[in-house]
Amino acid sequence: MELNLASGDKSVSVSDAVFGRPFNETLVHQIVTAYLAGGRAGTKAQKNRAEVRGGGKKPWRQKGTGRARAGTIRSPIWSGGGVTFAASPRDFSQKVNRKMYRAGMSAIVSELVRQDRLSVVPDLALESRSTKGLLKALSEQSVEARGVLVVSEVDDKLGYSANNIVGFDVVAVTDLDPVTLVGAEHVLMTESALQAFEGWLA
Repeated sequence: MELNLASGDKSVSVSDAVFGRPFNETLVHQIVTAYLAGGRAGTKAQKNRAEVRGGGKKPWRQKGTGRARAGTIRSPIWSGGGVTFAASPRDFSQKVNRKMYRAGMSAIVSELVRQDRLSVVPDLALESRSTKGLLKALSEQSVEARGVLVVSEVDDKLGYSANNIVGFDVVAVTDLDPVTLVGAEHVLMTESALQAFEGWLA
C-alpha cells in the first residue's frame, strides 16, 4: 500500500501486513493493559504479626485476671499490632509474547491510517534549538504540531525545540509504546522512523 506524505508531493510504499492489518480490539486491549501493568511499582508493604517488632512475651497469665486471653501484644486487634492481611511487594507484569505485541502495535497503526490520524513527513533537520524553527519546519509540510512526532532518533536540538509546545511530544521509534499511540490525537512519523517501524514489525 502507499502512504502519501503530509505535503502531498510524493508517497512511500509500505507493507500491507504492517499498515493494513484489521483492528483487533481484544489484542489491543491486552497489550495496552499489559504495558500499564508493567509500569506499576508493586512496592506496597505492611507488616503482619510475625514481622512486627516485640510481643514475644505473653502479656499476662491465661486465667484468673478477668481479662481476655492474649498471647502477644502484637496481635492485629491490638494497637501497634500487625496487619491481618498485610500487603506484600508483588509483580504486576503480565506475559505478552513478542508476536502478539507486534501484531497489536500493527493493528493500532493500521487503525490510525484508516482514521487519517497518521501523517508521514520528511526527516527533520533543525539548525539549532528553536521552537519557532520546529513549528516552521512542520508548517512547511502542511502539518500542525499536535499529538506525537515519531522520529528515528531524538537529538538534542529536536528534543529541546519541542519542549515548549503544549500537547506535542517527540518520541524515538525505539521508545514507542501502545499507550502513546492509542492516546495520541494525531501521529506524525518521519520517513526514516517509518522504515524502522516497518522493519521492526515486518
